[in-house]
Amino acid sequence: MGALPKQKISRRRRGNRRRLHFIADLNLVPCRSCGEMKMSHHVCPSCGVYRGRQVIQIEARRKAE
Repeated sequence: MGALPKQKISRRRRGNRRRLHFIADLNLVPCRSCGEMKMSHHVCPSCGVYRGRQVIQIEARRKAE
């Protein structure tokens, strides 16, 4: 015989467990150097700056595309 639950899971406890299954909203903040929106604690994808330092080199995008 398989395992059975000892007690009924209340609606509140069940809901608290299920609320973590959804994707959380992104925490977007403006970049201090270029002003573009980026995720906090991440390198800015448009200029490549993190905490005031140039971390990665971003190539200029073509405007003709």
